[in-house]
Amino acid sequence: MLKKWLHKVLPKKHVKSLPEKEIIPFEQHGICADMLSFAAEKVAKRLHEAGFQAYVVGGAVRDLLLGVEPKDFDIATDATPEQIRKVFRRSRIIGRRFQIVHVMIGPETIEVTTFRGGNKVQQNAQGRIMKDNTYGSIEEDAMRRDFTCNALYYDPIKEEIWDFHQGVADVADKKLVMIGDPAERYQEDPVRILRAVRLSGKLGFKVEEQTALPIAEYAGRLKNEPVARLFDEILKILFSGYSRACLKRLNDLGIPEGIHPLLDALKTAETADKRMIMLALKNTDERIRADKSVSVGFVLAAVLWPTLNAMWQRNLSHGQKPVPALMDAMNTMRDTVEKGWGVPQRFSATMREIWQFQPQFDNMRGARPYRLLSQARFRAAYDFLILRSEVGEVDKEMASWWTTFQHADEETRQQMTAANDHKRQKQSGSTDGKPKRRRRRPKKKTTEAE
Repeated sequence: MLKKWLHKVLPKKHVKSLPEKEIIPFEQHGICADMLSFAAEKVAKRLHEAGFQAYVVGGAVRDLLLGVEPKDFDIATDATPEQIRKVFRRSRIIGRRFQIVHVMIGPETIEVTTFRGGNKVQQNAQGRIMKDNTYGSIEEDAMRRDFTCNALYYDPIKEEIWDFHQGVADVADKKLVMIGDPAERYQEDPVRILRAVRLSGKLGFKVEEQTALPIAEYAGRLKNEPVARLFDEILKILFSGYSRACLKRLNDLGIPEGIHPLLDALKTAETADKRMIMLALKNTDERIRADKSVSVGFVLAAVLWPTLNAMWQRNLSHGQKPVPALMDAMNTMRDTVEKGWGVPQRFSATMREIWQFQPQFDNMRGARPYRLLSQARFRAAYDFLILRSEVGEVDKEMASWWTTFQHADEETRQQMTAANDHKRQKQSGSTDGKPKRRRRRPKKKTTEAE
């Protein structure tokens, strides 16, 4: 009884006032339920029918306000993960830090989260949130989201938006604003810094001054994040469709070097010796915006190529032959790329195969071009060769030869390889049109054991 009385009388500490919602009707925002995917609309309606609140939340609402078709839809609800599982037979609970439910509707997967609470989060000594399985109200959930543009809740039944932090106005002003104290929020989760880079670059938003101010100071904490989580966030930057704009934000916001080798490579991508990175990212941005397929392994091979190429050229200058020199350089990078950088083996294997092909393109005689052409990774390696030719690393004549060879008929291919054989013979000094015979080494004389 005494404790209850003290809680009522004494002032409460560290209690943040909950935001008030602004309900924005359809007439003002223009988003109708038909703009949602079939799966998102069905999940929201089923939860409503089961007696729960359900809202489309986050990036999907933001994108619809911007006139952009969302790539995915997330649902926020007051139902717990176990209650969500009872409503949807095809669903599974995932996540440790904060449990979420993946609901499968046909080929589409909808991510459903329970409203997060504001208390009882577990933080480490640096203030980073380690465990967050506490549930609360929609107002508390809105306080826990990162940026105002991501704290918008769309009710597909009433077709209205619930806005707790003037997010609709910030979207209209193309402004990225952190909810709460930016320094504290970056301290809770440093990866929010990379999200600020990606969202501002992708959406063309200006990072609000107070939101940008602590970034340079807290960016170093990213080094303490799991490398797999960092790698995933870097991939989102690379495949945002606006990676070059994101690179500009990396430098504008003062992200220091030494956080992750991939970030270091991207930060210096505009230098003259790394033109290949910018060219690869330009092509990737164009393909993504045209809804074409892209290869993670190929893009990573291009981003890391200047580092590898520098080691390869150094090995060549020490007298090594091209193939062994390249293999030594790749072996030097292998442990750090696959372990220390968080690059999954399925991507690093593709990178290595593309790199291994490069010195083999010098072989344009005899049966070697045919063997190279039959390899599964030939097309990716050839595209990589074209990139290298465009930045002046390899002779454009050689790249053109391979372009012609792969599309030519059998007779033309034979003529092309024969012409290279003849050229090689002339260079080696043979005048009768026949290749020089290789002299055999004399066999060593063996002596009987005494």
